[in-house]
Amino acid sequence: MTTLLKNTLFALLLLTFSCGNHPSQESEKPMADISKDSIASVENVDQQQPIRTGADQESKYLPLLKNKKIGVVGNQTSIVEVEGEQLHLVDRLVSKGIDIKSVFAPEHGFRGTADAGEVVKDGIDTKTGVPIVSLYGNNKKPSAEQLSGIDMMVFDIQDVGARFYTYISTLHYVMEACAENNIPLLVLDRPNPNGHYIDGPILEMKHKSFVGMHPVPVVHGMTIGEYANMINGEGWLNKNVKCNLTVIPVENYDKEMQYSLPVKPSPNLPNDTAINLYPSLCFFEGTIVSAGRGTDMQFQVFGAPSLPKEYFPFTFTPQPNEGAKYPKFKGENCNGLDLRETRRLDKLNLEWLIEAYVGYGKKSSFFNDFFVKLAGTEKLQQQIEEGYTYPEIRKEWLRDLEVYDKMRQPYLLY
Repeated sequence: MTTLLKNTLFALLLLTFSCGNHPSQESEKPMADISKDSIASVENVDQQQPIRTGADQESKYLPLLKNKKIGVVGNQTSIVEVEGEQLHLVDRLVSKGIDIKSVFAPEHGFRGTADAGEVVKDGIDTKTGVPIVSLYGNNKKPSAEQLSGIDMMVFDIQDVGARFYTYISTLHYVMEACAENNIPLLVLDRPNPNGHYIDGPILEMKHKSFVGMHPVPVVHGMTIGEYANMINGEGWLNKNVKCNLTVIPVENYDKEMQYSLPVKPSPNLPNDTAINLYPSLCFFEGTIVSAGRGTDMQFQVFGAPSLPKEYFPFTFTPQPNEGAKYPKFKGENCNGLDLRETRRLDKLNLEWLIEAYVGYGKKSSFFNDFFVKLAGTEKLQQQIEEGYTYPEIRKEWLRDLEVYDKMRQPYLLY
C-alpha cells in the first residue's frame, strides 16, 4: 500500500467515526467468563433476593406435569438449581417421576456441541434413554406424528435477545405445532442478558427466514416468555392459530440487571462479553470478515487477512474447534480488532462493521447474500455502501423502534 493510499484510508476512517465515540475506546472492566463456577443468580439490589428462573420454581409447574406424557424442548441451558447443585431439567424431571416421551433439540443439539448451521440428527439421550428429535435442518417444526401421545410440551431454552439467534424461531414452530395439535405449551422463562435495550432495523417480512421470522428489531428486548406472549398476541402463527400458552415468569428480575449465564448458550458464545457483543458482531457472518469463530475469542474479535494491519493491528488464526469445524480463514492470519475490553453495550454498534468495510479493498465482494437475511432489510447494506455514518443509519431506525416498543408493551412481564 503506497503512502498516499494509506493516508487516504486513514482520512476516510477518521471521517467515518467523527460523528460518535468509538465504543472500544470506552472500556471498563471486562465481563466475567462463563464457567462451571459461574453464579447463575444475580441479586436484586433493592430486594436483596436472588433471581429464580422459571425452571427453578418447581412448585409452580410440577403439579401441571404429573400423570401426563411430556415433551421437552431443551438443550444444555435447561438447568435447574436444586440445593446449590445444577441439574439438567430433563434429568430432574425424570428423577421426579415425570413421564418424558421425547426431547426436542434446537440448533446446536440437546447437549449444545454442534456447529452453527450443522444438521443435528435424531437419537437417544444416553443418560436417560429418552428419544431425541432434532428441530434443526429439514425438520424445524414438530410433526403431528412426533407429537403423538404427548399431553403437554415444556419449552426451556436460554435466549440471548437477538432476532437472528434461532431459538426464538424454534419457539415459533413449537407454538404453531402445539396449537395445531391441541397440546398445551409451558414456557419456563429465563432472563435475557441483552434485555436492557432494543435496537436495529425492523425485519421486512419479504426477508423472512429461520434467522428472522417476525417484524421485530435485531435486539428485541424481551425474554423468551414475553416473546412467546407476543407471537400469540400478534397472530404470527400460521392462519392466526393460538397456542394454549402458560409462562412461568422469572422471580426477582428486571431487565437492567447484568445477568451472567450459568451455561454458555451455544458453542460460540463462551462468556458474557461475547453474548453482549453478539448482536453487533453477528453482522460479520454476512461479510468476508471473521467474527472469531475457530478461536477462543468468538464474537469478541473480528478480522480478515485482507484488512490492512496498520489500522487493524490485532491478529488471530482460526483453527477448527468445538462449534467451528470449518472456520472462515482456517489457518490464515487475520488482521482485526480485539474488543474484549469493550464496555457493556446498550445499543447496537455498527462502527466496527463500517470500519471494516472502509478498510477492505474489494468492496464489491465484502458482503454476501446472508447479510440481508441477518439485517432483515436491503437498506442497511445500501446505506453502508453509500457512505452513511453510523449515527445517520441509526437515526432512521428510531421511529420504527418507537412503534415496536408500543407494540410489545402488553406482553412484557418485567
